[in-house]
Amino acid sequence: MTSDMKYPTSLFSSNLKFDGENNAGGVLSIAGCSAEKLVKEYGSPLFVIDQADFYLRTNAWRSAISSAFGDSQLYYAAKSFISVEVAKWLKELKVGLDVCSGGELAVALAADFPAADIEFHGNNKSEVEITAAIKAGVGTIVIDSFDEISRVSKIAKELNKVQKIYLRLTPGVDAHTHEFISTAHEDVKFGFSIASGAALDAIEKCTAQSTLSLAGIHCHIGSQIFEVDGFKAAAQRLVGVLAIFRDKYSKELPELNIGGGYGIAYTKDETAIAPELVIPAIATVIKDECAKAKLSIPRISIEPGRAIVGPTTTTIYLVGTTKSVTLDSGAERRYVSVDGGMSDNIRPALYGATYSAFLANRTSSAKNISSRIVGKHCESGDILISEIDLPSDIKSGDLLAMPATGAYGRSMASNYNHIPRPAVVAVINGTARQILRRENEADLLNLDVVQAPRQLP
Repeated sequence: MTSDMKYPTSLFSSNLKFDGENNAGGVLSIAGCSAEKLVKEYGSPLFVIDQADFYLRTNAWRSAISSAFGDSQLYYAAKSFISVEVAKWLKELKVGLDVCSGGELAVALAADFPAADIEFHGNNKSEVEITAAIKAGVGTIVIDSFDEISRVSKIAKELNKVQKIYLRLTPGVDAHTHEFISTAHEDVKFGFSIASGAALDAIEKCTAQSTLSLAGIHCHIGSQIFEVDGFKAAAQRLVGVLAIFRDKYSKELPELNIGGGYGIAYTKDETAIAPELVIPAIATVIKDECAKAKLSIPRISIEPGRAIVGPTTTTIYLVGTTKSVTLDSGAERRYVSVDGGMSDNIRPALYGATYSAFLANRTSSAKNISSRIVGKHCESGDILISEIDLPSDIKSGDLLAMPATGAYGRSMASNYNHIPRPAVVAVINGTARQILRRENEADLLNLDVVQAPRQLP
């Protein structure tokens, strides 16, 4: 896979192929590996990540920001999906890594990822996490609250370090996305409000701390956004803050992080927002606003996660049972139960996320009927796809493929009903290898502790 290939904007990874017509289903292969053979070798449910597609998308976003701004930084948002192997890919690709917990930081360090290229996020970092980050030499800590200004400066002083920081600001932008993934309006747990004056107060408090080096400001307006207007409005307001800083302190902040949130396709009717569309639009605003304010253009960074890993990964499920029900309207609906569900993809239950699915082990000439794909958990809300047309002859033993599950599928997976989390397999050029093994019952039982009660000291 070369980095100059056109950025794919459909829900399919670059190397996903069906033998049926128009991607309507059939015998599925990903990067030359058949779905049936993958399930036979690694079991199901199974996350299959197309490594070449991951590289392609990473390079596309890096190329877009580099072309628009020259000296710039691409951070990959680890919260979307991270493992030691993926961190090694990012190290090879020479991009930064955005982490937001001590666990994500530990994964990065286990991969020998350069700490100087790590950015540490989060609205409630513990003292233990902050200490670990500063000791490791994390390049930037993004401060999210007044408490964190005190906390980070105190720990940096104890460690005899000066820590580079950004301030996360909320620019008051309506991102036109689901409430749970919209993060830049006023009534939200993240960051310092520009409109209320909290942002300027935070800047003043940071500049007064000798152990903090304020290098720039940051915002993230939300997730799964398809329109450029929100990004442009946020960029305009952030440049305004840079100008106020310059006027007050007679120097310029050298860096500006405009976050991520770039939307991807989850169904055949959707089209992802491409880097070559959104980044130049943001660049125009930043350059124009900097020119008006007589500011130097700061070093720009972005944080795509879903936009890189989301479309790279397909979940393969095994059909267990099916049944038909008659609705009050008299219509029939087919329930297709698979061997996973909300434990490996909570997004549909959490905020109504939509997906597509396809028969993956054979072609079918049967007519399509109204179907609902459900999981195996003891919850009525354990629904992966509420309404989808699927062949009427789908039966136990068939495989279903659900594309675009790379972001927040495995990373938000749980052990609800004590179900082990699925394996993740990377495929490239007809080869496959596990990068996260499937959990087993021993893993679940390892956390149980049997001990006699004792008095606490």
